[in-house]
Amino acid sequence: MPETPRPDDRPELFTWEFAADPYPAYAWLREHAPVHRTTLPSGVDAWLVTRYADARQALADARLSKNPVHHSGQAHRSGRVGIPGERQADLMTHLLNIDPPDHTRLRRLVSKAFTPRRVAEFEPRVQQLTDRLIDSFAGRGTADLIHEFAFPLPIYAICDLLGVPPEDQDDFRDWAGMMLRHTKPGQPGGQRGGVGRAVKRIRTYLAELIHRKRADLGDDLISGLIRASDHGEHLTENEAAAMAFILLFAGFETTVNLIGNGLHALLRNPGQRALLQESVARGESGLLETGIEELLRYDGPVELATWRFATRPLTIGGVEIPVGDPVLVVLAAADRDPARFSGENTLDLARADNPHLGFGHGIHYCIGAPLARLEGRAALATLLTRLPDLALDADPADLRWRGGLIMRGLRELPVAFTPVGPSGRRDPV
Repeated sequence: MPETPRPDDRPELFTWEFAADPYPAYAWLREHAPVHRTTLPSGVDAWLVTRYADARQALADARLSKNPVHHSGQAHRSGRVGIPGERQADLMTHLLNIDPPDHTRLRRLVSKAFTPRRVAEFEPRVQQLTDRLIDSFAGRGTADLIHEFAFPLPIYAICDLLGVPPEDQDDFRDWAGMMLRHTKPGQPGGQRGGVGRAVKRIRTYLAELIHRKRADLGDDLISGLIRASDHGEHLTENEAAAMAFILLFAGFETTVNLIGNGLHALLRNPGQRALLQESVARGESGLLETGIEELLRYDGPVELATWRFATRPLTIGGVEIPVGDPVLVVLAAADRDPARFSGENTLDLARADNPHLGFGHGIHYCIGAPLARLEGRAALATLLTRLPDLALDADPADLRWRGGLIMRGLRELPVAFTPVGPSGRRDPV
């Protein structure tokens, strides 16, 4: 059993200072209170699991349900658990909220879109999107790599995958921005209630899109879900809309943060960044592949795994968890556990033994991980190749991180570089 810490020893959680660098607080929790009950900013009491071995156990424990009905009804109805607005928009029946056997059935249907073959076929499109976005700011010499690059790249990619027509994709970009409170100047999405409004608009659009696609099926994911439903897989229209919604929500924000956090880590670690640039310039792929895994471990896009609820009494790390209590596995803490990772606070792009939990573990392992890795590799390799002198254009202390419980990502990442033309040719100053 870990020692019982004095109350005045505990670090303060969920402040703006904590958001900027949560890792010292997580190190304290791992050592003194590895399974720690705390009150979240929403007012919900939950257990934080911070050690790697305990985290891995909890992520695969069938006694921890993903379905919020196992929590108190009031917290569920008030939207204090789960994705804001999903209950009001009738979008609850997706992979992050259900258990087997429904989870098994729905995951089997969606997994067909993320096979290695399908993801490999999508690579030219991802590269095309990457180049197009870089072209939009490469000649200027400055950019905000979150707003102009890391944010739109996965939005357009997941829209293509879902089958959202090109003429509607900018609407999706705006709604996604409202969900992240990451909007263009003058847009109202950052105001209170913007998340709920965005979710409702997405729900309405997805219902209309499903009706339209029934008459004109394509080779996209929504068409695939419709075909499965028509061939006896018992997929309701509401389940199809909820599945499309969660693939949009989880599929873009995770990748936004993977690219943004990864670039930030490389800019703050010039030696590792130089090694990666040299490797990419030689046409090698090995360091890029291990580097993506290390960036997922070092400062990953998902800080806490999504909600779990105890359906039976269980013990984690020597602590008894009562029935109905929420459990949040802190991936960011587990992936810097010195009991599992040597040099846990050091960025090592060549790290070979790296079973990080950045995409989860067990039956809820991120189904879109292959696509996120593809987008991350394309984004980093292309930026480092086309803008080789890329540099942070702000004091690191002035960077701001988005508030929120589950995800970890920057609000902006201002950079400067020598302007280049669309072909990669360096323009005269």
